[in-house]
Amino acid sequence: MADGVNTGHDNRLRAVIADDQALVRTGFGMILTADGIEVTAEAADGAEAVAAVRRTRPDVVLMDIRMPGMDGIEATRRILADDTAGEIRVIILTTYDLDHYVYAALTAGASGFLLKDVTPEHLVAAIRLVRSGDALLAPTITRRLIERFARREEAAPPADPHRDLSGLTPRELEVLRLLATGLSNAELAERLFLSPTTVKTHIGRILSKLELRDRVQAVVLAYESGLITPGGTAEGSLRDT
Repeated sequence: MADGVNTGHDNRLRAVIADDQALVRTGFGMILTADGIEVTAEAADGAEAVAAVRRTRPDVVLMDIRMPGMDGIEATRRILADDTAGEIRVIILTTYDLDHYVYAALTAGASGFLLKDVTPEHLVAAIRLVRSGDALLAPTITRRLIERFARREEAAPPADPHRDLSGLTPRELEVLRLLATGLSNAELAERLFLSPTTVKTHIGRILSKLELRDRVQAVVLAYESGLITPGGTAEGSLRDT
């Protein structure tokens, strides 16, 4: 595998693979390489992942969660908190479909969360999707994220239930509310009688106004701010379909 700094002389998509199992890293590496994605480095734990990202500046990081020493959640947080992270995206890959991992990964800034039984085609598509600035979750993960909020103990509502959302227009609030249920762009367009292009424009403005990395962060904010409460979820992943 290559292990060098991105010189910017080509537009080849570049990735770092972080997993404590060598066979997993090798398998993912073969899948990516076969599809023309350059693997710039491999890492066996979170600390190695952070160092590899700083050294090679990839476009996307495939990050395992359970690793010795620093886990994938903390590694994700450190990578994305770096002022020089730029457009680096992190996709969490794990065999553990557990709610607290989902939420921790998303709040750490991950742009995607996939289980390790993902097909090679879906994995490659996911990498290209998040690199383009979108975000995704497996459909089961979307539902579990929503269920997590549904199971939270009832507490007094926040003093400002729609904090940080005052700059959005009524239409943008409506788009954000529906986005948080897991609707794809195509489903949003159908529901709101808008063109897909218009929906993308609205989402772009929402992310810009709220200073969010992607639609995953928008979903988390929609729930945490009280804009939406669990109930009546929509099937689908957080990606265009």
